[in-house]
Amino acid sequence: MADANSALVFYHFGGVDQLLLAALDRSGSERMAMYREVAARANTLEELVEAAMHIYRTDLERGYITEFSELVAAAVTKPELRREIRARSEPWIAFIEQEWNRVLAGSALGRLLPAREVAYGAITFYLGVNLFSVLDEDHSRTEAVFDLAAGLAPRARLLTLRLPRRDRDVGSPPDEKEEGA
Repeated sequence: MADANSALVFYHFGGVDQLLLAALDRSGSERMAMYREVAARANTLEELVEAAMHIYRTDLERGYITEFSELVAAAVTKPELRREIRARSEPWIAFIEQEWNRVLAGSALGRLLPAREVAYGAITFYLGVNLFSVLDEDHSRTEAVFDLAAGLAPRARLLTLRLPRRDRDVGSPPDEKEEGA
């Protein structure tokens, strides 16, 4: 906003906070479309971790982390921003929840770690990474967390196997189940 006319900002957006929220809305829509495609390619826990790493690195590289961090920092002293930012995080929570369920529903891990809570954890981690990225200039600490997740994901493979659904007749041969459907 270095060369922005403050009168025009107030005229068009009602203030700097509203301008920043509008920028977050625009980038959020673009990012959601892009990241839905990235996440849709994931079919295993390992691939979900890879997708999360890709999302983090892209957001860091393109400045989205800074954009979000600055708004959250402003919300510390401006309570009216909290509700706005929280509302804008809901589609991301739903996105994470949906992808977790798509890949892991029906598995022991999916039952052990409910999607909504995983989504809250992911958003909380992302927010922490956003703020910590300012202090962790070489990003080595955040990369170490992703490396840990990438190392744990293959070890959880048995927990990610899908269990038979309870509403099916597990004892019937597959052909009989399909014919009766």
